[in-house]
Amino acid sequence: MKSTASTDPSVVDHTDSILTHMRAICLALPDTKETLTWGHPHFRVGEKIFAGCERSNVKTSIGFKLELAHADLILGDPRFTRAAYVGNYGWVSMDVSGPVDWNFVAELVHESFRLIAPKRTHAKLFSAATAKSMPKAAPKAIPKPTLSRTTKTAPMQRSGIIPKRLDR
Repeated sequence: MKSTASTDPSVVDHTDSILTHMRAICLALPDTKETLTWGHPHFRVGEKIFAGCERSNVKTSIGFKLELAHADLILGDPRFTRAAYVGNYGWVSMDVSGPVDWNFVAELVHESFRLIAPKRTHAKLFSAATAKSMPKAAPKAIPKPTLSRTTKTAPMQRSGIIPKRLDR
């Protein structure tokens, strides 16, 4: 989808290359768009934010939501901080003032997308990817015919496990 964010240089000049990378990662996902929220570029799936970029006087950062356990673990890395207001829900900010491993960022953004996207949108992402890699479905199993009582017991009667009825 196309970006709907402002191209005002005062808003995005700090993150030209960072924003370019984030756009490439985020807008490649289904049903996503870029919006200007709280004066900064954010990426949404439907109407829900799953990633964003921000510049303060101190640093440039990107944010996303992670599984709570993953968020707690990643906070051990000095580049990461718990996001203000929503950090208790797994949101973290990553300082991107230094060198950035964009493959790692893409993994984190995809995790955020997975947590935020509605199931139908999430299914679009994996239906296209797995359709090529998944083998064709196996044919449905043919149900076994039901056996009558005499068919079931006849072999056991011949072996002596079930005695024959004497009153027949």
